[in-house]
Amino acid sequence: ASALMQGLADGYFVLPSTIANYLAEQEPGSVTESHPEFSRCLEETNTRIGNLVSANGKRSVDSFHRELGLLIWDKCGMARSSEGLEYALKRIPEIREEFWENVRVPGSGAQLNQELEKAGRVADFLEFGEVLCHDALSREESCGGHFRLEHQFGEDDPEVIDGRTQAGEAKRNDEDFCHVSAWEHTGVGTKPKLTREPLVFENVKLSIRSYK
Repeated sequence: ASALMQGLADGYFVLPSTIANYLAEQEPGSVTESHPEFSRCLEETNTRIGNLVSANGKRSVDSFHRELGLLIWDKCGMARSSEGLEYALKRIPEIREEFWENVRVPGSGAQLNQELEKAGRVADFLEFGEVLCHDALSREESCGGHFRLEHQFGEDDPEVIDGRTQAGEAKRNDEDFCHVSAWEHTGVGTKPKLTREPLVFENVKLSIRSYK
């Protein structure tokens, strides 16, 4: 929970107050508007904005945000299960399809439009939420804020019997999951690419977490 709160604090409060000074100190690079990558990004952005404002659907951005948020909260929150995660991975593409077809964004992209900004963030949340569920489903263990209901200590486990932990506590799988999972978005409708970065501990030994 503390890591979650730090992420929220840094993202919503700290970064907006500090990034301006950082950017002001940076020297402009050699990339100009004539660079092919600039043209590609500009075209993609204009297409994205055009699709959002022209959908002219019947549902508000907030309604999609709320539906996705409740789904992630329920199926990919602190406690997850393979059944719930598989359901979320089935529902998110359905929500995304309706979002792009039935969202209503008032105004245009020609001036400041906070509802358009919000719609862009919800579109990103749909992609991120899907990657989040793929990550949670692939990690067959419980560790920290990731608690898979299928992976917890039971009364008959030797670690519980000898008093090292209690039944119901998170059960890690250090043999298979002692790594950081870095996921690469590979496009809408395709499974993200996983890159594993091994965790190497030279001065400590991995052990069961205990609050005793």
